Amino acid sequence: MRYWLIIIGLFSCLFGYSQTPDKKLVQFSGVIINMDSNTVVPYVTITNKSVRNQIFAANYKGYFSFVAHEGDTLQFSAVGYFREGIVIPTGLPEKKYTVMVKMKQEIINLPTVRVFPWASEDEFKRELLTMKFADDDLEIASKNVSRESLSAMAANLPRDGQEMHNLNFQNNHVALTNQNINQRMANPLLNPFAWGALIQQIIQGDKSRSK
Repeated sequence: MRYWLIIIGLFSCLFGYSQTPDKKLVQFSGVIINMDSNTVVPYVTITNKSVRNQIFAANYKGYFSFVAHEGDTLQFSAVGYFREGIVIPTGLPEKKYTVMVKMKQEIINLPTVRVFPWASEDEFKRELLTMKFADDDLEIASKNVSRESLSAMAANLPRDGQEMHNLNFQNNHVALTNQNINQRMANPLLNPFAWGALIQQIIQGDKSRSK
């Protein structure tokens, strides 16, 4: 059984080489870029259609390099890009061939999808009827300047520096006014009750002399 496997392997190798008996080996390398933005296209799959669909891959910088044959047809494919094909020319002066592959980005327009959070139309109508809409700017402003809102803010809002200054000034003014009134009332010459008592004393003194 083992001998049969060896023979089959030898025939497979001979068959593979017999497909390209006259083709010369070349070092095929290059870089893959975006046709529109001139940026590299990473991890592009490269398929050699002439040699049993051998698959190679470019690196993250879009660079590739592998051994191929003159006249091989190579296909470049990547997700989101159109496929590109290149044929290695024959009769190259050197055993290498370098190319810059430009791939065009493919734009796929997906159909519009409408997502509804309700399971049925009846449920949507029920939610719409019970929905509470937000107030507009005019209604919000009216609520902010209402008597209830201002009273609540006045009860909870602390006094600022200007309000405390005005309050202290008012208290000082009232205190100075009361002090001046008390001083004027303490002077007996300005007190009408003191003048009345003095006149009564004089009258009583004249009466006592006449007696």
